Amino acid sequence: MTRIAGLHTLPLRADLPRPWGPDVPYNHVIACTLVLDDGRTGTGFSWTPSIGAAAVTALLDHDIAAFVKGLPPHPEVVWDHLWRHLREAGGGGVTTIAMAAVDIALWDLRASGQGLGLADTIGRRRDTVPVYASGVNRHYPLGELVEQARRWIGYPAVKIKVGRDDDVERVAAVREVLGPGTSLMVDANQRWDLFRARAMIRELEPFGLTWVEEPLPADDLHGLRRLRESVDVPIAAGESLYTVHEFRALLEAVDVVQPNVVRVGGVTPLLRIAELARVHGVPTFPHLLPDLSAQLALALPLPCMVEDVEDASLAALGLLDGPPPVELGPGGARVGTHSGHGLRFVSRQIPSALEGRS
Repeated sequence: MTRIAGLHTLPLRADLPRPWGPDVPYNHVIACTLVLDDGRTGTGFSWTPSIGAAAVTALLDHDIAAFVKGLPPHPEVVWDHLWRHLREAGGGGVTTIAMAAVDIALWDLRASGQGLGLADTIGRRRDTVPVYASGVNRHYPLGELVEQARRWIGYPAVKIKVGRDDDVERVAAVREVLGPGTSLMVDANQRWDLFRARAMIRELEPFGLTWVEEPLPADDLHGLRRLRESVDVPIAAGESLYTVHEFRALLEAVDVVQPNVVRVGGVTPLLRIAELARVHGVPTFPHLLPDLSAQLALALPLPCMVEDVEDASLAALGLLDGPPPVELGPGGARVGTHSGHGLRFVSRQIPSALEGRS
């Protein structure tokens, strides 16, 4: 039986053409190559905008590399064994972010071994999925926010950041630019408490919001349940959670769940979350990383949309070697004819990726 023979990492850093604020000028990616004893290789990656890249790399290079050596290249089996092994280091965060690199590489191996793309290996349910334009734009002046919204005309849906004193003015300006036919979502990134969230949602409700994202701290499930019961706008959350168990509790408190494929530990747990969400009648909208998330969205049990943050995909950041596996635009997301997930990273190493902000 084929076994895992080795694991190699390559830390990369990409400057964001549109920084997500003064404190987030770049993203980190830890590219991972998993080698089998028959010579085949699979590509995976971990990702973090600004915090923890050195810790993730160290965990992969030391504990994870030694543990997975000799295991069969079966994504679900390896994930469960690795999860039990790493729990001592924490039940999520650095541990699951690091696990994602291995799991994504194993799914790449499974799909390429079958001569199929990732979506077809999982079980493709649709040929295209809608894309919503998104921006990390809370720090944008109003004029810059409006110009960004104009660039998004033609997309079926748009999401902007809120959590400022002038939210009503900003949301009104974006709605005026987009017109009534475009779905509009807002993302508070956990900046409100329950009292403020209720008040702000009622003020913003006249602008026809499709959902309000992360209105409260991500782990305030009691608050999210109370908020959902007291407002008419759907509530979305999940990008800041890490385990299936956390999502099981979240499903009682929100209308849309948004797992990030890297933060939850890879393709294996995301599919488990999506199936659990289907039982509750809650759709799964993958968070960020559309180069991979769009491929998963084609195979998820319930219809969804893919988030494309402006100029922040792996392809847009210049991190991919060769053509991107996913085509993104106002007309939706479509995948190419590649086998595996089609993600191959540039081979240059960037030492400053694990250093402090410069």
